Amino acid sequence: MLVLSWLAMMIVHEAGHVIGARLTGGIVERVVLHPLAFSRTDVAPNPHPLVVVWSGPLLGVLLPAIAFAAASALKFQSAYLLRFFAGFCLIANGAYIGAGSFGRIGDAGVMLRHGSWAWQLWAFGAVALAAGLSLWHGLGRDFGFGTAARNASGRDAAIILAILILIIVLETCFPSR
Repeated sequence: MLVLSWLAMMIVHEAGHVIGARLTGGIVERVVLHPLAFSRTDVAPNPHPLVVVWSGPLLGVLLPAIAFAAASALKFQSAYLLRFFAGFCLIANGAYIGAGSFGRIGDAGVMLRHGSWAWQLWAFGAVALAAGLSLWHGLGRDFGFGTAARNASGRDAAIILAILILIIVLETCFPSR
C-alpha cells in the first residue's frame, strides 16, 4: 500500500500541475512518471507559473480527499484504502512543500522564486501534515494491526497489488508523455 500510495500520489500531484497549466494557457511539454524517479511536469510557455506550481500540491491533496469523502459517503466497504491514500498525499505534499522551502528545492523553490512567501509554504506543510496524520489516526485496525484489529481483506490486497503492477508496467513502458 505504501509503494502504491507513493506512485499514485506522484500521478495525482502531476495531474494537478497539468490541470493548472491547461487552465492558465500553459502548454504541457512533458510529464515524467517512472517508478524509479521523481515525477516532473514541464510547461512551456508557462504564463502563470505560480498557479501551475501550486496546482500540483493543492489538487494533489484535494482530489484524494474528495475521493475518500465520496467513498465514505457512499459507504464503500474499502473506503479505508482511500482514507489511507488521502492521508498519504496530505503528508507527502505537506512535507515536500514545507521542508522544501528551506532548501528552495523542487516546487517549493519555484514557489519562492515566483512570489510565494516562506510562511505560506510552512502553513501549507503544517496544515497538510496535521490533516494527513488525522486521517491516518486509528487506521491500523483496518490493516490488521492493534488490539481491535480486523482481518485484512484478501480482495483488497489483490486489488492493491493489481493496481500497483499496472502502474509500474505503464510507467516503465511510457515514462514520459
